[in-house]
Amino acid sequence: MVENGVVRVLQAGIAAMLFVGLVRIDPRLVVNAALALIGTVLPAILARDARVHLGAGVTTMIAAALFFHTLGMVGVYEHIAWWDHLTHVFSAALVASLGYALTRAVDRHLEALYLPPRFTVAFVVLATLAVGVLWEVLEFLGRAVTVALGTEPLLVQYGLEDTMLDLVFDVVGAVLIGVFGVGRLSRLTAALEAGLWSGTDGENRP
Repeated sequence: MVENGVVRVLQAGIAAMLFVGLVRIDPRLVVNAALALIGTVLPAILARDARVHLGAGVTTMIAAALFFHTLGMVGVYEHIAWWDHLTHVFSAALVASLGYALTRAVDRHLEALYLPPRFTVAFVVLATLAVGVLWEVLEFLGRAVTVALGTEPLLVQYGLEDTMLDLVFDVVGAVLIGVFGVGRLSRLTAALEAGLWSGTDGENRP
């Protein structure tokens, strides 16, 4: 499939950047590229071990988000001002897509639960923002720890204004999915529902 080929290309790109990091002896690039490479194989592990099939489109989105972030660590973040905003929009859209599909899967599976569509979209936007806030806090704590240890931070922070902009673009990515993407997530919702509750006796709501 075309999507599988795209994922392989993106994985090869991340592996190439990992090699560059090793050659440069750049711990930030090595760690981020290694984690990104692991992240690209998680959908295959979920499909094999948990029977949760995210689908080719979502798998490609995950690989692309990790590729864009790793490319930023090569030096693109420093030289292209809007690259960080792009990666935040893309990553937030991915988080919102997974969050919406998971929320809908839970709603469909549990007979006693009913979440109106508009409420679900608003909930997912807020949840995506919460994930963004958590990420920024982890970035800050990680930087504080590495500074205290006298080592180079694995992630770069550019100050409070940059953090606020990151959160704004997180919301933009989530809203884009809420407005334009929810109609395309029915297959992912069904896949999550089938994988997470396969073999259970609960009744599903259409």
